[in-house]
Amino acid sequence: MKNLLGKLKAILAPRKEEFIVFGTQGGISTKITLPNGFNPKKDKCPMAILMHGFMSNKKMYPVPMLAETLAKEGIASICFDFNAHGKSEGEFIDMTIANEIEDAKAVFRYVNTLPYVTDTIFVGHSQGGVISGMFAGELETEEKKPKCMVLLAPAAVLKDDAIAGQCMGKKYDASNPPEYVNVMFHKLGRRFILAAQKLPIYEVSCKYTGKVCLIHGKRDKIVPYSYSERYNELYSNSELHLLEDEGHFMNTDKNKIMSLVTDFIKQNV
Repeated sequence: MKNLLGKLKAILAPRKEEFIVFGTQGGISTKITLPNGFNPKKDKCPMAILMHGFMSNKKMYPVPMLAETLAKEGIASICFDFNAHGKSEGEFIDMTIANEIEDAKAVFRYVNTLPYVTDTIFVGHSQGGVISGMFAGELETEEKKPKCMVLLAPAAVLKDDAIAGQCMGKKYDASNPPEYVNVMFHKLGRRFILAAQKLPIYEVSCKYTGKVCLIHGKRDKIVPYSYSERYNELYSNSELHLLEDEGHFMNTDKNKIMSLVTDFIKQNV
């Protein structure tokens, strides 16, 4: 009986595969999670592209929990480490929003080669939310673009922080940034700061006309929820969920976060 139960669990468990996709900064560590019992040779399903935040990686919440939850709902996902994060190649000092968008483009191109994928969905947290939004905006005029998108505490504040000369409590001269700023044992490069000061976050993001779900905690001390309110004002087809007890990392009621994300995706693919 134990052997039978073990085999049954193996059949029903989400199927996972790790590999490398190559981007402009080198190898991008990537992982696909397929729905329970899914056969890619004969089945089809939508795929969510999950994008983590600043100084995070694909193994950190909310990414793994999102992948597992979506798989149970028949939705595949692909997550990856942005350059200089997790297992991906690249130096943190060279990381910029532009080359993180290039990472997302490389993964998106790969997903579009998979014959079993019917639609794509972008899901981004924090800086990954900025990447998701801007990349979706760039794709608006393309034939292949995300069916819908979820932005969790999108960190559009990064532009204002760069203009003000601050990052995660570290201060610097915004008019003449140093070669790098030490932020929690990471070297945030001058190129990132100068580019962020002129980044057209909202201007590019709002070009996307698909459905958008914005989720933000009212107790977020890193990215005030007013940034999601601004996104919501500019998008033509969005909904905003402001959560009273959630902070930036949205780990107070994880099940509620998962429900909001999966319910929205299921309604729109």
